[in-house]
Amino acid sequence: VQLQASGGGSVQAGGSLRLSCAASGIRHVIDDMGWFRQTPGKARESVARFTKTGTTNYADSVKDRFTISRDNANNMIYLQMNSLKPEDTAVYYCHVKVREVRAILDDIADYWGQGTQVTVSS
Repeated sequence: VQLQASGGGSVQAGGSLRLSCAASGIRHVIDDMGWFRQTPGKARESVARFTKTGTTNYADSVKDRFTISRDNANNMIYLQMNSLKPEDTAVYYCHVKVREVRAILDDIADYWGQGTQVTVSS
């Protein structure tokens, strides 16, 4: 499985960016997919995700500003980020949790993109 993220950059507060993630090599069930972010010295946090039931979850800090979407036909996921704030500055990672269904115990694996830097200046 490979995830290739793109679309990061530098913007001023109030601006917008759109992140893209191209997924390839996925041959099993996708349990979860979405975007995380991380700043130096802090744990990686979930920003927005699709659950295996198709619902979307957003971190409280980005609700009403960020929108996650996907193109299943082309194995793409996107993150539209509007009204960006300096505290959104981070490295953003796309993530997929893949489940291989087996007879006794399913095999679950997490995959990460390489990360793309988002910098928001005040």
